[in-house]
Amino acid sequence: MRFSLLFFLLLLCNYSYAQLGFCEGSKGDPIFHEDFEAATELPLGTTNYSYVNQDPQDGEYTVSNQIGNFITSWHSSLPLNTISNRNALIVNASFNSGRFYRTEISGLCENTTYEFSAFLMNVYDRSSMVCENGGIPINVRFEIWDETDSNLLKEGNTENIPSLNSPEWEQYALTFQTEPGQEEVILKMFNNGEGGCGNDLAIDDIIFRSCGDLTTVTSENGINRLDVCAEDAPVSLSLEATPDFSVYNSHAYQWQESNDNENWSDIPGENDEVYNTSALNTTRYFRVKVAEDPVNLNTNLCSSVSEIFTVNILETPNPPEGDGNVSICSDEEIPELSVEVEENETANWYDENNNLIAENTDSYLPESEGVYYVEAINEGFECEPSSRIAINFTINESPQVDDEVLQLCNGGNLILKAGLAGLTYEWSTGETTEEIEIDTPGNYSVILTTAEGCSTAKNFEVNQVDIAAIESVNSDLRNIIVTPANEGDFEYSLDGNSYQTSNIFTAVPGGIYTIYMRDLSACNTVTREFPHIVIPKFITPNGDGYNDTFSIHGLEYFPSSEIRIFDRYGKLLKAGTGETFNWNGTLESRALPSNDYWYHIIIEGFKTLIGSFSLKR
Repeated sequence: MRFSLLFFLLLLCNYSYAQLGFCEGSKGDPIFHEDFEAATELPLGTTNYSYVNQDPQDGEYTVSNQIGNFITSWHSSLPLNTISNRNALIVNASFNSGRFYRTEISGLCENTTYEFSAFLMNVYDRSSMVCENGGIPINVRFEIWDETDSNLLKEGNTENIPSLNSPEWEQYALTFQTEPGQEEVILKMFNNGEGGCGNDLAIDDIIFRSCGDLTTVTSENGINRLDVCAEDAPVSLSLEATPDFSVYNSHAYQWQESNDNENWSDIPGENDEVYNTSALNTTRYFRVKVAEDPVNLNTNLCSSVSEIFTVNILETPNPPEGDGNVSICSDEEIPELSVEVEENETANWYDENNNLIAENTDSYLPESEGVYYVEAINEGFECEPSSRIAINFTINESPQVDDEVLQLCNGGNLILKAGLAGLTYEWSTGETTEEIEIDTPGNYSVILTTAEGCSTAKNFEVNQVDIAAIESVNSDLRNIIVTPANEGDFEYSLDGNSYQTSNIFTAVPGGIYTIYMRDLSACNTVTREFPHIVIPKFITPNGDGYNDTFSIHGLEYFPSSEIRIFDRYGKLLKAGTGETFNWNGTLESRALPSNDYWYHIIIEGFKTLIGSFSLKR
């Protein structure tokens, strides 16, 4: 049952304290520390085992940080969780139990309690399954003798330390007290087990240090720390040392103070359990050295020290450090304003009206431009803040311009204007003036920059203007239809003043018209004179008074015009001139059948109009 519990505890932590007897009070600085750093053969007389520089066999040892090189049933490495994290004493137990380590420790103080401790590890790898039942466990006995080697001061056993699947160190310790006049002891370690499969161990960090009471230091109101705002200083305290009597039966005191919690000095004449401080204006640390014999107060190796009492004077913070004035452009995202304060400090933010707008933070996201004020404060305390610094946050207006789409006349020039004066300009052409002249279509851009450094890009799309040209002009009953020669965007007019985008003019009386056509930028205008006459598309000579004859409206403007009617075979059916011409669908008084018939209208100076119409009966 003990082995199962021990195994469980070893799995829970890197190393554990076996209960031989650790110092339960305050520990002094190490008087002796064997960490086997030299990794060489031990001094003569330390052990009766034989030294080798490889994995040892039964009755042999080595000093190394590498194990399991040849003995594959051992763990392959030492875990780095002892104090020194370096080499260790590796022992392959002899077949016969007995002492395997002896060393003398000097420099001790008389009438003083000490703690001896060492790290031990079973190096057999249980998961190798080479040894039956997990192998022979290690079991070590510690003995502390006086310098004459005749008086046993203290002893203790580790009991069985079983093997594990992974290597783990375990620290063991015992305490003992020196006798009057005694300054040396002898440490002996014995192997209680026997040689064979298992019972192989590693030892590291053999340490001797003084052991004293655990002593607390409190003020008159029972606290062990006092934080004081600088404006409330100076402050005086009455401190009291309270030992727990876990080690000492009687107590001698020496109060100490420090400015940095590292370097300590004795306070002359302060040797009572109560110490009244002077008036303190700066941070100070206090502790008390405690020993059972007053003579042992002269060395840290023979006494213990109490817990530390801190008097922390919270100085008024220095003003925060900011980035100075902050400015952005109106098209940028508003940034967080920030300051730097010292460790254990934070900041409060105020607006121009002294309203607290953010507290305990070193950054603030403003909603608008303005002047913001920041002070540093001691975090967690209501002490006097620092003086405030001002941060001017300005939002500069970026240039507001619109992109443009422009038309370039064929063979012409065009002026591109940035649109705002008094700025700096950087054109895509390399020019730096407010406006530039171009003669080539394409995409252009200019970057406009204000004196505050805010920039905006303006883009120009310059298209070549479509060339206006008239393919044909035709009359469709009372409509005039203009057909352009090129694709594009054009506008049309019958008088050169009123233009329309439609190429069809409706309900136009007959006559001679000048057709105007131009591009939308009015780069070029073309004209064509056109005789507009209203030619019927069909006739129905049935005597009802509607569409009984083929007659043409508008010929009054062309009295010398000639009109000719043909059948589908090209036979001339009738000819005449001027506005009086008409045809009733007969030939030599004989009614012609329903069919399509053709006309030629010849007007001097214009293209002959040729078309067809239908005769319906």
